Amino acid sequence: MGHMADPRAGTLAEPDDLVDVPHLVASYYNLQPDPEDPAQQVVFGTSGHRGSSLDAAFNETHILATTQAIVDYRRSQGIDGPLFIGRDTHGLSEPAWASALEVLVANDVRVLIDDRDGYTPTPAVSHAILRANAVSTSSTTGGGSTNGGGSNAGAADGIVVTPSHNPPTDGGFKYNPPHGGPADSDATKVIAARANELIRAGLSGVKRVPFATAKQRAETYDFLGSYVDDLPNVVDLDAIREAGVRIAADPLGGASVAYWAEIAERHDLQLNVVNELVDPTWRFMPLDWDGKIRMDCSSPSAMAELRRFLEETPEFDIATGNDADSDRHGIVTRDAGLMNPNHFLAVAIDHLFGGARPAWPATARIGKTLVSSSMIDRVAGALDKPLVEVPVGFKWFVPGLLDGSFGFGGEESAGASFLRFDGSVWTTDKDGIILALLASEILARTGKSPSQRYAELVAEHGDPAYARIDAPASREEKAKLAALSPDAVTATTLAGEEITAKLTEAPGNRAAIGGLKVTTESAWFAARPSGTEDVYKIYAESFKGPDHLAQVQEEAKAVVQAALS
Repeated sequence: MGHMADPRAGTLAEPDDLVDVPHLVASYYNLQPDPEDPAQQVVFGTSGHRGSSLDAAFNETHILATTQAIVDYRRSQGIDGPLFIGRDTHGLSEPAWASALEVLVANDVRVLIDDRDGYTPTPAVSHAILRANAVSTSSTTGGGSTNGGGSNAGAADGIVVTPSHNPPTDGGFKYNPPHGGPADSDATKVIAARANELIRAGLSGVKRVPFATAKQRAETYDFLGSYVDDLPNVVDLDAIREAGVRIAADPLGGASVAYWAEIAERHDLQLNVVNELVDPTWRFMPLDWDGKIRMDCSSPSAMAELRRFLEETPEFDIATGNDADSDRHGIVTRDAGLMNPNHFLAVAIDHLFGGARPAWPATARIGKTLVSSSMIDRVAGALDKPLVEVPVGFKWFVPGLLDGSFGFGGEESAGASFLRFDGSVWTTDKDGIILALLASEILARTGKSPSQRYAELVAEHGDPAYARIDAPASREEKAKLAALSPDAVTATTLAGEEITAKLTEAPGNRAAIGGLKVTTESAWFAARPSGTEDVYKIYAESFKGPDHLAQVQEEAKAVVQAALS
């Protein structure tokens, strides 16, 4: 079985569910992490360091040390341009942003903060970095997160203070190097190791100035205007306006709250922000599947209110949601409710590569993660467009989006970005705002909702059943799974079909997938260890329906157990 759902999933949070914000913020300043406890060290996952101040996992000490480590890293890479810093609406984001500012300014880094002293979506920070670097370099060079020393002179980079869709108790701190996307592990390993070294040294080696000084010395940048005014170069806002598409946008109390109102205003769209509240307890959020408050716009439970709103409010054609830092999108349609992220990715790819972007080079490739739906493979095949399958993590799309060789990069967890109309880079980080707007472009240009378009794709390619389940695994088993070789799989069939591939490297770029993917003609499964819990995740899909999917899942567990034994 999948998750055991909480009986209150999809219902509004109650007073007992809410975080005590003053206590959360006081803990940020008052709790001292134990540098020898792995749970209290700086650890960069795919999207930076995350944790709660209540567990001594995200405290002032961590952020002062991590910021100094970022300063040391940029120095070692010859990065000496401005640093753009943005924050989301989590209760710990402003304290962490303030701590970072004190260290950056003390180290003579030229820091750019939001000119409205407001919240900044992740894509707006990526957009700002790329814009600054396009001015300083006539061509985009290199796809890695480091271009070696001197070539980074004058280059800008950035920090986003966000734990994305994580619960209100959490803080997050993310570094984006000059390529504008999430830092690769070659950067984050160095930064985390240095940060933990500084914490062990009692922060000796960390420079800081008082906040008032830091704020005074920081420069301001119009994140909102630069981003919002540039949108017509990536999404067909004229078509949306002319078709009179009526949009309900829900920022879910996140960083895009002021952006959506400005998008409506500046581009004259029939767009209403259905919830303008920002509240670090997120008391207006329905509980997620496990009873936690999580601003996950791809979760049917978390999006229960917006789904209900669209059903009850006939004056809107489509509704969209974003998570707290707006790097994810959720699409709600009249005919189908909240779309499965895989379904929308397939529709978006079909639309963009099927004629909506004629100026894109014919060689522009479609990027997908290897746990995204095979519907995308079938769409790519029908369009005769090259498809590249990469490991889980948006960082794998960065080089291709940067040099324009990827028209689109998307992951099954509802994070994606794509190129401008002219085939040049828009963002190299996930952009939930342009994906939400693209849903309205599709409706405007085709007269069909994205879910109606998906039904047409199903009629053409079959109807895949897709699910993710968790299975228990010890730390040792997880390590073994991450390091499997294809030979460890002895099975020759899966759910009655011949196995066509056993992968431990992504076919698109030969990078290790940290697990296993097994495919047959009409089904596949992928098994990956969880980074946070003692489980491994099994993603599986079948074009033969739910019963066959269940069989694939059962056999997947047996295949993995046999390989681990």
